[in-house]
Amino acid sequence: MNHKSGFVNIIGKPNVGKSTLLNALVGEKISAVTYKAQTTRHRILGIVSTDDYQIVYSDTPGILDPAYKLHESMMKYVETSLEDADVFLYMVEAGERNPPLNIIQRIKESGIPIILLINKIDKIKPEQLGEEMSFWKEYFPQADILPISALYSSQLPELVNKVVELLPENPPYFPKDEITDRTTRFIVSEIIREKIFLNYRKEVPYHSEVVVDSFKEDDNFIRIRAVIYVARESQKMIIIGKNGEAIKKMGIEARKDIEDFVGRKVYLELSVKIAENWRNDPRMLRRLGYEL
Repeated sequence: MNHKSGFVNIIGKPNVGKSTLLNALVGEKISAVTYKAQTTRHRILGIVSTDDYQIVYSDTPGILDPAYKLHESMMKYVETSLEDADVFLYMVEAGERNPPLNIIQRIKESGIPIILLINKIDKIKPEQLGEEMSFWKEYFPQADILPISALYSSQLPELVNKVVELLPENPPYFPKDEITDRTTRFIVSEIIREKIFLNYRKEVPYHSEVVVDSFKEDDNFIRIRAVIYVARESQKMIIIGKNGEAIKKMGIEARKDIEDFVGRKVYLELSVKIAENWRNDPRMLRRLGYEL
């Protein structure tokens, strides 16, 4: 059999489990995962290679109506993913309704193979599954429909087999030992941002962004200095917490995950700075790595 390779783009609404699926398929935590919507802000590639194939999975931000220039940038990643796919994984969660008809229509008109994933089936009764599949068959009559649980890796081997069947014959796009197109610095910033989402409430995570300012390796450990940007002084105080306890707790959690990823001891230094209205500031967004 000739070698197969292609881009498999994961698309869906916020919080349906796209990042959980990517991490499960790749076998490494490369995309931030929380229970809150809009955790993913960038397009992140996860690469799975064997002797016979290379699957380049693409995690994208959840489909939304932009309220800020940050959101506009996020939706540009979705737009790109609609144009360069070899296979679409359109992902929904059990019980989801009101699909984005414009996106669905574009996917259907592309002529690109579609696998419709109904995620979080562990949260519904078995007798409800038929209703879910019938509902989505109306929107994607030509698609393969596969119920899964990304959290528990249910049906993922079957998904990989379906994807490989649909891949075109191509040489690999990336070296076979790579698992993502993103740098270690980027993954570190995503780990820290994930911990912000998990440790703080209300608007604080959505007004926060992380930049790794320094990443230095020596014989014993890696020294990382990162800056957390927020929009207001009150948010800065919440991040830091009384006597610095909140940022200390969050930093310990982030450091443990970073050490698991890099396989070495890490010294992590965190600071907090204010960048007013950064979500609508094009210059700041470019500095933070967003495409406008």
